[in-house]
Amino acid sequence: MKEFEMISRYFLLPLGLVCMLSNWTAADESAPVIRIGIIGVDTSHAVEFTRLFNDENRKDRLTGGRVVAAYPHGSPDIPSSVSRIPANTATIEKLGVKIVSSIADLLSMVDAVLLETNDGRPHLEQARLVIQAGKPLFIDKPIAASLTDAGLILQEARAAKVPVFSASSLRFTPGALAARAGEMGKVYGCEAFSPEHREPTHPTLYWYGIHGVETLFTVMGPGCESVTRVETETSDLVVGRWKDGRIGTFRGLRSQPKEGPRLEYGGTVFTSKGNQPIGPFKGYRPLLVEIEKFFQTGTPPVELRETLEIYAFMEAADESARKGGQPVSIAEALKKAGLDPDLFETGTATK
Repeated sequence: MKEFEMISRYFLLPLGLVCMLSNWTAADESAPVIRIGIIGVDTSHAVEFTRLFNDENRKDRLTGGRVVAAYPHGSPDIPSSVSRIPANTATIEKLGVKIVSSIADLLSMVDAVLLETNDGRPHLEQARLVIQAGKPLFIDKPIAASLTDAGLILQEARAAKVPVFSASSLRFTPGALAARAGEMGKVYGCEAFSPEHREPTHPTLYWYGIHGVETLFTVMGPGCESVTRVETETSDLVVGRWKDGRIGTFRGLRSQPKEGPRLEYGGTVFTSKGNQPIGPFKGYRPLLVEIEKFFQTGTPPVELRETLEIYAFMEAADESARKGGQPVSIAEALKKAGLDPDLFETGTATK
């Protein structure tokens, strides 16, 4: 079996968790409440996710899980992240969460983990501790700060048979899911867009462009072969060619207009039934619903081969820019990262 091939088959719950979770369903109110731990509170996601699980005054609260512990430390040196830690820690603590001084302490208290550190650089080290403990793990975007680290996380999780799942919340935009399910007709192509704030410590699109790129892959599915990136003063245009001949594009918006509405998230799907808008982002709750199901079942809603292909796409986009806009293959990006270029040959689309 090739390295990483059929990776999703290996994401099985450890035996103890299978026994504990086997009778749980998302709709079963009598099921045990999952004890959730958060690693890293240097992002607004950590606060909002905790509110959706813990705030009993919210009508849209999820009842299958509860955040019980948080390890606050995340990025060591990104100012926009580090500056958030004190206020976010205080807010989360008021929601009934115990603040702990180590990941080891957190792991002793929880059934599953949300890795929310905004900085992808420590993710491999943090994920390894969770994987060694055998806890189901959701890794917020970016899954890592390099394609190599992303591959290592998947390899080590596979070896330990620990379920792992990573995605942008934009994947669960209703319009993107409808297109993926064929409800808009046969998909001929897609153009997606999102803001593209940059962080010098990460590849260009990993920090924020991931949102629009994941929207593109949600609609198109896996199977991209080559990537070309063109830069302008205000945006990036990344063009992907899929192995079935379809074209998908991502436009990353680096600046906002001085007047009028802000540029946010969205796109157009080109289908057998005509051109149709993806529609607006619907917030974090759809993602949290899937995370809750994942913690209950151990089955990730997105194949991790597809997640890794997304990061290979973004890495190939950077390489294309370095080469003056020349096409770069996904296989080339994978080889450069030390990963198996045949990883996606047997990949299947997520339902």
